[in-house]
Amino acid sequence: MTRVKWSDDEGLFSLARAELFTAVVGDIMDKLGFLHQFLPPRIRPLRADMVAIGRAMTVLEADVYAESASSAGGGAAMAQSFGLMFEALDDLKPNEVYVCTGASPRYALWGELMSTRAIKLGAAGAVVDGYLRDTHGILAQNFPAFSYGAYAQDQGPRGKVIDFRAPIEMEGVRINSGDIVFGDVDGVLVVPREAEEEIFMGALEKARGEKLVQKAIEEGMSASEAFKTFGIM
Repeated sequence: MTRVKWSDDEGLFSLARAELFTAVVGDIMDKLGFLHQFLPPRIRPLRADMVAIGRAMTVLEADVYAESASSAGGGAAMAQSFGLMFEALDDLKPNEVYVCTGASPRYALWGELMSTRAIKLGAAGAVVDGYLRDTHGILAQNFPAFSYGAYAQDQGPRGKVIDFRAPIEMEGVRINSGDIVFGDVDGVLVVPREAEEEIFMGALEKARGEKLVQKAIEEGMSASEAFKTFGIM
């Protein structure tokens, strides 16, 4: 089977969108010993056909119980409305995914105007460990957004971004800024930067092999014989 090599992120992400899906990438990570790389299954795409793949731009959110600096305290981030959210949003680069965690699910972490700014900057999507809002607006923009679902309550008086481009964690899955985040209808996974070439090479080979298996089964080969022949199922 011909091995395909990409020269940059654009090439890799284009190949992934054309040929890969999260299940096959996850299978390869399992084989390589990366056994806990899927984010919680309640994080779903806003629409089933949405796909996001890009470098993680990590964002850390924290709950607050007062919007004003005098009540909230806690330094420079707490002194601003939404904390460092605007700085984080404006720092998005092309092909990056805004990945946010740290908040309780009491309010939305993403919305339509944030999507508008992210699109302008060339971002590839948003993945939040919580809710989003402005559903119709985000859908109209066709921006890949992954969350628990829709909930309109605003983060303004309830949460602030306190850091970004720092390591974060979602239920035991560590995410470093620059890791690859890949999301589709079956879930969102994190590909560690140090192993991305081996993982995506393996995933491309497996995805292409699965097409051969599918053709053989369609032509009458049994599942057990197909697994013995191709080693894929």
